[in-house]
Amino acid sequence: MKRIWLLSLGIGIMGMNTLKAQQVMDLYPGKIPGAKAIPATYKELERISDGKVTGLSKVSHPTLTLYQPDPAKANGTAVIICPGGGYSGLAVAHEGEEVGRKFAEIGVTAFVLKYRLPSDSIMADKSFGPLQDAEQAIYTVRKNAAKWKIDPARIGIMGFSAGGHLASSLTVHYGDVKIENAEKLSLRPDFAVLLYPVISFISSPHVGSKNNLIGAEGSEAQKEYWSNERHVNANTPKTFLVHANDDGAVPVENSILFNQALVKNKVPVEAHLYQSGGHGFGLHNKTTSDEWFAHLFNWMKANGLLKGS
Repeated sequence: MKRIWLLSLGIGIMGMNTLKAQQVMDLYPGKIPGAKAIPATYKELERISDGKVTGLSKVSHPTLTLYQPDPAKANGTAVIICPGGGYSGLAVAHEGEEVGRKFAEIGVTAFVLKYRLPSDSIMADKSFGPLQDAEQAIYTVRKNAAKWKIDPARIGIMGFSAGGHLASSLTVHYGDVKIENAEKLSLRPDFAVLLYPVISFISSPHVGSKNNLIGAEGSEAQKEYWSNERHVNANTPKTFLVHANDDGAVPVENSILFNQALVKNKVPVEAHLYQSGGHGFGLHNKTTSDEWFAHLFNWMKANGLLKGS
């Protein structure tokens, strides 16, 4: 299997065409809040595997990629998907496109978020750039719910690994508004799906994600803010968690801590901890015949998130 990095021809155009998305849209209609002028030498990179774009790095131009279900299957639920990559890359294929298509198969409208990766070169405060993009994503989907035939009360956030940190950050910090929101739309997700997520920057942290987001010398206040298990309350959205006990990159304690915080605050939560599977397995944990997506489908149905399906 050949893996190479190539400079993008334009901002993500080649990568998005390879993904064959139904629609790719700029995340912001105008100026990106907190953004600096992008240096001419700062170019988005693509990881190519077997002729397909599987990953991106140096992302400075955020987008939403839309995957719509067959109208006959559509149930009005939507999910925003945040691929992982340690806040240094985005695994846009197996933690983005593949997942978006899977949701469309069950009638859920999916949006893959290509969020900016933290960098002092392109952001005034790199720690808040990804969260701004997640807020803008849910703002955009909720604002345009009627156009996409989405129920604005059934919009969720999903994330893998560091994307799980971003998704869980939105679930606990949605009230810390970092974007233009003249309509004062709620930025609170209605549910969250977190796969082997980075949760804490204090207990069993994934050091790479922490360092990329707040720097190796990040303050205690920053570590506290971004340790999402510490900010769960009764209004945190219901959550579905998946992790492998042998995850050598992001310790399973991250999911356990978040699960415990949700239970303590009486927030509905379901967690699936696999005996093995390691890290980054996406839809396919090859160590078991069990399919976590089937459990997710049942959980969504039980929680009234698949009405009309």
